[in-house]
Amino acid sequence: MTTTTEGRHVRLFRNGRNQAIRIPREFELPGEEAILRKEGNTLVIEPIPTTPLRALLAQWAPLEDAWPDIGDLPAEAVDL
Repeated sequence: MTTTTEGRHVRLFRNGRNQAIRIPREFELPGEEAILRKEGNTLVIEPIPTTPLRALLAQWAPLEDAWPDIGDLPAEAVDL
């Protein structure tokens, strides 16, 4: 579903050598990263979809490797 929100006037500023804008609260995106692309003269910012760990693990095939037995080893002396 696409939601269209009316535009809002924002100011551009410099952050080091980069041009930046402050994103108003009503346009905040989830997460810490986003995808930015240019379509003609329009900039499009999209949130990067996150995959919960449980869903990611469900996508992976089970490992068929046999794991070797590792016996209990004595603790090594540590000089503090």
